[in-house]
Amino acid sequence: MIKHLPSEQIDHEKWDKCINNSYNGIIYAKSWYLNIVHPDWEALVEGNYLRVMPLTVTKKFGISYFMQPFFIQQMGIFSQSKMYPEKTLEFIEAIPQKIKYIDTNLNSYNKLTTNTFSKENENYMLDLIEEYSKIRANYSSNNIRNLKKAGKHKLSIIKSVKPNEIINLFNNNKGKDVAKWTDVNYKTLERLMYMAIHKGMGVVYGVYTENNQLCAAAFFTRFNKRLIFLFSGSNQTAKQNGAMSFLIDSVIKEHSSSQTTLDFEGSNDKNLARFYKGFGAKKMAYNRIKINRMLFPFSSLLNYYLKQKEG
Repeated sequence: MIKHLPSEQIDHEKWDKCINNSYNGIIYAKSWYLNIVHPDWEALVEGNYLRVMPLTVTKKFGISYFMQPFFIQQMGIFSQSKMYPEKTLEFIEAIPQKIKYIDTNLNSYNKLTTNTFSKENENYMLDLIEEYSKIRANYSSNNIRNLKKAGKHKLSIIKSVKPNEIINLFNNNKGKDVAKWTDVNYKTLERLMYMAIHKGMGVVYGVYTENNQLCAAAFFTRFNKRLIFLFSGSNQTAKQNGAMSFLIDSVIKEHSSSQTTLDFEGSNDKNLARFYKGFGAKKMAYNRIKINRMLFPFSSLLNYYLKQKEG
């Protein structure tokens, strides 16, 4: 039986044990991670935490919404036994009726036989079990050129970059075009990175120029043999010296010949997808579900508002 549990009734010890033992367990679903990105998260729990589903519910204007939080690409159902489409649908139908609008991403193991309320998103992943030379043999010609460029510029890479340094690097460059990010979002990200590093589940790589200037950096999480490329920042110099290709290549080299999978965390963006595929990464789809339970005319008004917000 699937039960809905409010935040205060969730047993975090049992929850994390389920995530740790789930065949599709992922760091986004760890209780400490959810506590940072969306305090007071709720949950659906089957049996004695055999299967679980986090519900990141927000209330605005008296209406409850279940939306995808920042810094979580995939959520959905996490299970200690094999999942079937019927079980995925059962969990979706168990989402409390008080939640009037749902827009969330399932994980790639949560399959559905219907697409009436879902669509596929793209993710790219690279298996690092092969030795480095075999992985590199699948690099695109563009990445090979970038690596040669990085070699000429005598770039170096270290792991002692602080979270606020990578955030500042992003904020002062690409962040200027990301209007939807607030100071609260950046503070949440900083807390998330520090906590992951503290728990031995996160690492920041920084690329420095020959003059010892930070030009690119990336934050990765580590859990369940999965290395997730969660966040990055770079400046104009990095575009000219191949720094980001150099950074990712260094991470691949470090973790090659292991049972690690590099998760690029996206992307539906064609340019980013091409960049990730340039390292030999393969597409792995996951479903985004949207369900509007509001009555007419409020359902239509909400749909219009959300479309305008998305641009």
